[in-house]
This record gives sequence, C-alpha cells and structure tokens, in this order.
Amino acid sequence: MRSQAMPTSPWEHMRNPQVADDIDFEIKGQELQFLEIELDPGESAVAEAGALVWKDASIDMTTVFGDGSGGSDGGFMGKLLGAGKRLVTGESLFTTVFTHQGRGKARVAFASPTPGSILPIKLSDHGGTLICQKDSFLAAARGVSIGIAFQRRVMTGLFGGEGFVMQKLAGDGWVFVQMGGTVVERDLGPGEQLHVDTGCLAAYTPGIDFDLVTAGGVRSVLFGGEGLFFARLTGPGKVWIQSLPFSRLAGRMLAAAGSRGGQNRGEGSVLGGLGDFIGGND
Repeated sequence: MRSQAMPTSPWEHMRNPQVADDIDFEIKGQELQFLEIELDPGESAVAEAGALVWKDASIDMTTVFGDGSGGSDGGFMGKLLGAGKRLVTGESLFTTVFTHQGRGKARVAFASPTPGSILPIKLSDHGGTLICQKDSFLAAARGVSIGIAFQRRVMTGLFGGEGFVMQKLAGDGWVFVQMGGTVVERDLGPGEQLHVDTGCLAAYTPGIDFDLVTAGGVRSVLFGGEGLFFARLTGPGKVWIQSLPFSRLAGRMLAAAGSRGGQNRGEGSVLGGLGDFIGGND
C-alpha cells in the first residue's frame, strides 16, 4: 500500500514542524506483518523502541526522549511531558527517529511483535486525532504526537479495564497501529450504538462516545465468562475492532498451561477451579 498524497519538500517540514512528513509505505505479509517505509532525503519516521527490522545505511537512527514530534512546545519540559504520557500508557520513555541523510530514496522496516494486522491511518482524514489501545502504536511520520486519553466517566474509569487509559495520536500525517487478529472497521451514524468487549476495542475517532453497559443478568455475569461490562460506543464516528487482543491471547496461554503446566478447562468463569477438579486436573 502506498501513500497517495503528493510529495512534500522536506524544507517545508523544517519551516513548519507541525506538518508531518509525507511518507510512502508498504505493508507486507498476512498474519505476521511488517511495515516498510520509503523516505526521501530529509524525511523521518518515528517508531516504537525495538520495532526495527532493517534499514538502508543512509538512514540515521536517533533515540529521543518523548515522542519526537518536534512540535513548538519543545525543550526539556515539553519532552518530559511527552515521555510521561508514554510511560502512563505502558510504552517506553524513548522513541527512535529514523532520518534519511543521503540521496535518492531509502527504506526502513518495522515489525509488529504479535500476530495480527498493521493498520495505516491518515490522521488528517479523521479530524487529526485517533484514540487507540495503549500498546497499539508502532510507527508514524515525523510530526505526529503521541499523547494520552483518559476516560472521564467514573464508572468507565473503575471498570473499563483496558479501555480506561488509551493513547491519543494527533497530527496530520500517517500513523501505523498494530492490532491483534483480524480487524473490522465500523462506521457509526449519529446515535447509533455498538457493544464491544473492552479488550477488542482497538481504536476510534474522537466523535465516538465511550461508555460502559452491563453484560447482562446475574447468570450471564457469573457463568458467561465475558466480564461484567461491555464498551458501549455511540456515534457518529469510526470504530476499529480487533478479534484477538494480546491480553486475551496471553490469558488463554496462561490458562492452558495452568499452575503446573496442565490444561485449565474452566477458564473464563467462576467454575474454573471446579472444572479442574471434575476434569482431573487437581
């Protein structure tokens, strides 16, 4: 896949650091994808620490404190604030900036650490902001800022789980977010609602109202294995849903292994221990 926007001179980015570099890219692979970004001289891409697969020799790699967005609020305090936001969302205090210092074109590649999809999103097509799961960010064009989005409602904060603290990606350029399993995109009209498992909610645009709704009656809560609440999303806006969040994958692996390497057949409900006894695991 390639960016369709017209190339922009890197000198324009130097004059206005709020404008993200206009990069070309291609996403390769199926279940285990990687991202290949093509840079013109002077252009840069920002990536999560440890995501690099390979790069051309003319691309310099610099580790920076914060998100490397290069905005007008630079300086130590601005970088400290950006790094603090990343730390709250579970990311590293540092990001890595890859800048093409040679001639012609050069490429750099990044990989997602988990099975799933790498989704390219042009922020300018979605109002300049995207709210996503706190570990979703993989890479972006230089000029995109990485912040934090708290859920404001008290109930959502107490019981929202993975949906409570999320990343806020802001700017006008390309961002690349990693999502588990298969990704489904839904457009919600004004007042239209969708119920989603809080872990499967991958990203949404700021126009979406995020709230919680109970998963059902007492029987569903105790024996359904789906948790107490769903995320209730109300339009207008766009929602991205992932079929296999990493937390669910890790939980299933731990449950299957069990405390002594056995299989836990009762995962997901209050009958887990009883299931072990009936199944002969204890």
